[in-house]
Amino acid sequence: FPLSQARAGIISTVEVLKVMEAFVNEPNYTVWSDLSCNLGILSTLLSHTDFYEEIQVFVRDVFSPIGERLGWDPKPGEGHLDALLRGLVLGKLGKAGHKATLEEARRRFKDHVEGKHILSADLRSPVYVTILKHGDSTTLDTMLKLHKQADMQEEKNRIERVLGAISQPELIQKVLTFALSEEVRPQDTVSVIGGVAGGSKQGRKAAWKFVRDNWEELYNRYQGGFLISRLIKV
Repeated sequence: FPLSQARAGIISTVEVLKVMEAFVNEPNYTVWSDLSCNLGILSTLLSHTDFYEEIQVFVRDVFSPIGERLGWDPKPGEGHLDALLRGLVLGKLGKAGHKATLEEARRRFKDHVEGKHILSADLRSPVYVTILKHGDSTTLDTMLKLHKQADMQEEKNRIERVLGAISQPELIQKVLTFALSEEVRPQDTVSVIGGVAGGSKQGRKAAWKFVRDNWEELYNRYQGGFLISRLIKV
């Protein structure tokens, strides 16, 4: 993909964004996954600049046509990749603050929590990440309650991976403290910290400080294993 050339300084990032705009009618999951990953890298790089909000507008513009086509509910004859694509696109739009996606995610989350209409497995991560990214302490408390109540480890892991999307500094600290609590299996702590590190500029700084402050405990917990290298990588 051209982004690797942009990162190498061969072509400008502007040219890459123009190429991305050409894919708005592309139905292929793999292509959108690649676009999403590369836009995520750009968002991370731009989070320390004045262009961060502009890249969020760009994400909304690029992903909204495919989001409108897919909708929220599966259509007859859809395959597994369509469900994956829907989750990817809605999560991307939700995180970027796409108004209609955020409103629908909040509505569906409320129904899910109240037991009126349980979210399908493929919609949970995009809904969770959306409501957390634009949520408050009540949102986080509700997510932690869902984690505690979850019967399946798969659901606990799904929640652990997205908690880092929360934006407020004091709530980020709450998530990091939760990562080392008895509520999280030792092998899953790294996923929570990694989610915080990847969630925002504030999250990256907080996660880095948290790892340094708790290095002895983390090192003793994971020494000699692959999780310590994964922790360092994230």
